Amino acid sequence: MDDKKIIFSGIQPTGCITLGNYLGALKNWVSLQHDYHCCFSVVDMHSITVRQDPVALRKRCMEFLAQYLACGIDGEENLVFFQSHVPAHAELAWVLNCNVYMGELSRMTQFKDKSAKHENNINAGLFTYPVLMAADILLYKTDLVPVGSDQKQHLELARDVAIRFNNLYGETFTVPEPFIPKEGARVMSLQDPTSKMSKSDPNVNGFISILDKPEDIARKFKRAVTDSESEVAYREGKDGVNNLLSIYASVTGKTVDEAVAEFAGCGYGVFKERVGEAVAEELRPIRERYEDLMKNKDYLETVYRTGAEKARGITARTMSKVYRKVGFVNR
Repeated sequence: MDDKKIIFSGIQPTGCITLGNYLGALKNWVSLQHDYHCCFSVVDMHSITVRQDPVALRKRCMEFLAQYLACGIDGEENLVFFQSHVPAHAELAWVLNCNVYMGELSRMTQFKDKSAKHENNINAGLFTYPVLMAADILLYKTDLVPVGSDQKQHLELARDVAIRFNNLYGETFTVPEPFIPKEGARVMSLQDPTSKMSKSDPNVNGFISILDKPEDIARKFKRAVTDSESEVAYREGKDGVNNLLSIYASVTGKTVDEAVAEFAGCGYGVFKERVGEAVAEELRPIRERYEDLMKNKDYLETVYRTGAEKARGITARTMSKVYRKVGFVNR
């Protein structure tokens, strides 16, 4: 057995995969996949806490899987699967639900945010979905979870429930650690640079989809909010410019300081145009690979079926141990 650590991560198949998802998660996944045992899931079960059109959701799940692969995820080297194809995610979530307290869940900031947005559908799943997230992570003996700062609270819950369960029933779960990349972990909206770039943003100019065409990318960056100054500099109070510099550094591999030096003396018009060009060039091969993959449904099916079969084997062992610990009769 090798000593590679295990990583788990997933994205909900809602809206689209944005530049923020790519720079904060997927690009990082690609760089990690050969050094770790990686589980990358399309976490479709999480998406139904908000009402979904079933036909659209099914189609979007396939599109997200194809985008994972188009970004460079190796579907054969890594565990790539749909969350709903592995029943143990729901099974472990129930056991963990019985070991998580209402007060812990009521403090989750994302529950408060989503409740405000979906006040006509504040369902129990919306309240308990951090427990399902904990199950996702703990099922695979995950060592590291790539997370943005907005998900750290949920990872803390996963750690707390793992420690609590281990203390009650004996060593069962690996307690996961956060893996937070230094650059590109938090890409902000192009229209409101104080808010994270979100695929649910009603303003389409606020986010870049990784499938956007070059002309659309150029247009969105041209309209990006900056400030009333004209200096391309990275400092407090220049949220819009800071965001664009961070994006440029992430897609070019340069440091922010190098980017600042490159744009010394440039106006915002030239600056935004060049950032848009760099992003379009970064995303071009992804869009091309995605289009090819969507024409090869047999290959996509092979990837997700093989991934789910392997995942079911791994998670069955975890659930057998968990069920034995809590006192269920062996199957």
